[in-house]
This record gives sequence, C-alpha cells and structure tokens, in this order.
Amino acid sequence: MEFIDLAPRAWVSGTVRLPGSKSISNRALLLAALAGGTTELTGLLDSDDTRVMRGALAKLGVMCSDLSSDGEITVQGCGGEFSGKDADIFVGNAGTAARSLVATLALAAMSESRYRVDGVPRMRERPIGDLVDALREIGASVDYSGNVGFPPLSIKGGAIAIDKPIPIRGDVSSQFLTGLLIALPLVTARTGKRATIEVVGELISKPYIEITLAMMTQFGVHVERDGWQRFHVPATRYVSPRSYAVEGDASSASYFIAAAAIGGGPISVEGVGQNALQGDVKFADAIAQMGAQISYEANAIVASAPANGKLKAIQADMNHIPDAAMTLAVVALFAEGTTKLTNIASWRVKETDRIAAMAAELRKLGATVEEGVDYIAVTPPQKLNANAAIDTYDDHRIAMCFSLASLSERGVAVRINDPKCVNKTFPTYFDVFAALNG
Repeated sequence: MEFIDLAPRAWVSGTVRLPGSKSISNRALLLAALAGGTTELTGLLDSDDTRVMRGALAKLGVMCSDLSSDGEITVQGCGGEFSGKDADIFVGNAGTAARSLVATLALAAMSESRYRVDGVPRMRERPIGDLVDALREIGASVDYSGNVGFPPLSIKGGAIAIDKPIPIRGDVSSQFLTGLLIALPLVTARTGKRATIEVVGELISKPYIEITLAMMTQFGVHVERDGWQRFHVPATRYVSPRSYAVEGDASSASYFIAAAAIGGGPISVEGVGQNALQGDVKFADAIAQMGAQISYEANAIVASAPANGKLKAIQADMNHIPDAAMTLAVVALFAEGTTKLTNIASWRVKETDRIAAMAAELRKLGATVEEGVDYIAVTPPQKLNANAAIDTYDDHRIAMCFSLASLSERGVAVRINDPKCVNKTFPTYFDVFAALNG
C-alpha cells in the first residue's frame, strides 16, 4: 500500500489557490451539455469525479474540447437530445455525477434509448432508491440490475407524465433532488407544462440545493420554490450563458482554514470569498466559534489561530455543511473540551461510512470518541499518539482531514495510507499542504 509520512510542523502560514469546486464543476458540465449553444467553462476542476462526468458526456455524444491546464474547456450543448442512444455509463464513486446522470438519462431517453449506469464497488452500496422511486412515479423506465435500491441500473425510454406533484425524499441525500431538478426541464420544455416537486421529510444539505437552483438560473431555467418543500420547474429550455466561471472548492478551503487555526497562520485561501455560491464557506463561521480569527475578502478567506492560541470545543448542527464538518472533527483534537457534531446522518452513505471511519481513525490518535446514528463527539487526549497510520477508506476527505494532525506544537508525525485517494477532488493536495510556510 502506498503512503505518505507527514512530519510535525509547529507553525504554518502562506497563500493557497484553490482548485475548482467539484460540485459546481460537474453541475456546470452537465448543464452546458443540456443547453442550446456552446459554453466556455473556466476554472473547471480536473479530478477523478469530473473525468467521470466528461467521460459520460462523451459516450452520450456531447462534444467537449480538451481540458486546458488552467481549467478551460468548451462544451457544445445538445439541447437535451443526446446523439448517443445506447451507452454504458461509468460513474466511479462520484455521487453527484451518478444521481444527476441517472435522472437526466431517465427523462431524456427516447423509445430507442438504452443506458446502463454502474460504478465502483462502493457505488453499488450507495443508495439511489429514493431517486428511482421518484422517476418511476412519473413513468420513467429504470430497473435495478443488482440489489434493489442501488446501482447498477438499466434505463430505457418511458412515457413521462408530470401532471401531478412528484414526491421525493430529502432526508438521505440532497443529490436526489438535485438530479431531479436538473433533469425536469427536459420534460417541461418538451411538453410545455410546469412540473412540481414535493420534498418528503426534512431536506438536508440545503446549501447544495441553492447551488443547483442558482446554476440552473444562470443557464436560463428559474425554479420557484415554496420554502424547502415544493419546487416549481418552468417549461423553459436550458440556454448557454456562453461562458461560466467555476468557483474555487469551498470544501477544500476548510483544510487550509483549519490549518491556520491549528498552526498559527495567517493563511489566505483564494478562490472563494464573502459572496461565494457554495454553502461550505460557512465552515469559516463554525471554526470562528472555536476561536479562530477569520476575515473575508471579495475572493479570499484569511484565517489565523485564536489570539490566545487556544481553540475551544463547540456543539453544532452540521446539516448545512456535512462535508466540511469532517474537518471540524479533526480540529477537535486541538480544542479544549468535547466537540459534538450533530445531524450528520448523511456521512453514513458517502464514499464510506464516514462516522464509523472518522471515529476509528481519531481513536488511533488517542481521542475519546462517541458515535451515534447521526452524530460524533470528540474529546482530545492530553497528548496525541505519534506515528499513527491513518487508513483512508478510499475517501479523499479522510486523507485531507487527518493531515491536520501534524500541525501545531501539539501535532505529531502521522502516516496517511493510500494518499492518492485525494485525486477524487484535489490531486495536488499534499503538494500544496507541504508548500505552506513552516
């Protein structure tokens, strides 16, 4: 097994330029593909997840230029009509790509269309039944090729009817709603009828839905909503905005904001700022509650350690920033008291069972950890265990989170197993982390 050893560093500072947002990059690729006209995307992330989306679009007949080294790519939109009518679509372990592509293929498919969607073994363990149920409710032909409720899936053309509200659960993954929202204009524009979605239960990860709605508007489809329970999709086609700039990845920003809070700083994180589209910028507010010094600029966030050098524990509902919340669980190793992060049940169905995995790896460093169905509580030890070998479960965020254990005067040498799992969203992460001034 490959690994990387991180030596302890008592102090870090510097400037970091973020890679493009994974969430925005994959949405932008799909929306540009569905739109009429040509779109030039800039700042697009080059990672495993976005390569999966680009590969899928290629099989569907969407013409894209090569991605330049600085993230520029041109997408020739198909207006919602794919020329590829029979394709095997590989989605890897990319949840956003899988859920949005399944919904899009189900609602775009004509009678002669045949699609098969599959991914890595972990993807076959990630639920998709709630989305499939919603699609079947309106006449889509989606069948399970393996275990019911999970990929792989077979999709054929179906007779779609949107004359009544479409129910979909919102308490497992917001990606189900995102997929349905993105796909429905293919039907509404074709039929000239508005569609309504009704969310069943509490909608989690609302900031990710806000990203979806804002981006749909930028591509010409404005969705109206009644609170977070009903969404009204108009009979409007996607239209290219001609150019679209992808923000820096706010989830990735969390590691460097946390590095400054633990390791002194200041660190300026460029690519997201006070007007960022992504909800994960709120991570900065959460770590400010722990005592970190935070300031916002138009396109950057600047972070430093607390003025007194002491981080304090918090108890917080993390429903709105579940991905970035993982970083707080490691910051808790350096805080006084017990940090409890709640409303994170969605961790269980991500790249791995993140609650169980984080608990196991935090304990290797000496932490006392309590885990529940939808929460984790972390109490730091008097002294961290040195030379712990952190298993990453093929989960990019676990690898990046635990690099932080090497920072500050309390930090220790740590080994990160399978460090290349960061290729999912941030292939150069460990190079950028090592380049922080020390």
